[in-house]
Amino acid sequence: MLKIHLLHLLDRAKIHKAKINSAKINSSKSRILLLGLLLVSLLSGCSSFVSGATKSLANQLQATISEHDDPELVKDAVPAYMLMVESLLRSDPDNVDLLSAAANLYSAYGSVFVSDLGRQQRLSDRAFGYGKQAMCQFDDDFCGVESWHISELEARLQDLDEDDVSVLFAFGASWAGWIKSHSSDFNAIADVPKIEVVMKRIVDLDETFQHGSAHMYLGVLATLIPPTLGGKPEVGREHFEKAMKLSNGENLMVQVTYAQQYARLLFDRELHDELLQQVMKADAKADGFTLTNWLAKEQAKSLLQSADDYF
Repeated sequence: MLKIHLLHLLDRAKIHKAKINSAKINSSKSRILLLGLLLVSLLSGCSSFVSGATKSLANQLQATISEHDDPELVKDAVPAYMLMVESLLRSDPDNVDLLSAAANLYSAYGSVFVSDLGRQQRLSDRAFGYGKQAMCQFDDDFCGVESWHISELEARLQDLDEDDVSVLFAFGASWAGWIKSHSSDFNAIADVPKIEVVMKRIVDLDETFQHGSAHMYLGVLATLIPPTLGGKPEVGREHFEKAMKLSNGENLMVQVTYAQQYARLLFDRELHDELLQQVMKADAKADGFTLTNWLAKEQAKSLLQSADDYF
């Protein structure tokens, strides 16, 4: 499943780097971004097995979760699956697909469904650990990738091809989730530009991956701060529009994130309300997006209710 944008950590970075005192940045905004950016990761983690009946079961579970209309039930059910993935890793610790699945599941679940910061940090530590292991097992030249200088990261990512996108996205999404939960650490925040490099490479290799979710990350990154302070909202708008196109408009969380990040940044009330009204009027049931869309509708309603105070 929607959240670089990018996350609550990025809201904090915006506040400190731009020195903006804004009471309008709150935990609800963080949840909106995370739902849009990481829910896809949670679902993708359910189909990362490699053979036979296990893969069939995983694919069926993915479809069941993505089509469900009760987020609370999913919240209660997914931890059992997370533990099952880890139990499989005990007997196959070098399996890149299992490591990627664990990274996706722990990152998404901790960010989307857990509000306690201490638990978020523990789950994100676990997720990022699996993400790093996945990259290292995938190619030992990428062991320690998280510590590389951004220029080295950008150069070395050129060695990857389209077949490598899945593991790279699991690594990047888990890294983003880890930074979010450690947002009080400015050493962690300093790694945000590296997430942008990772997501740009994914777009270059396969922008259709997970219905354009890398475009959503890049859209959020470009709209963290106003243009007068170095933000690139029009670049962000292009990424949001691309994500909408790649999901055929069926992933309603794209519109929510678009309204939250771009329209509010530029105080474009007309676009803001138009996007959110589209979400409210749309049918939540859509192949692969039903769960995400129910959550998107909840967030759209909240944003519309707070619009008068914001604008």
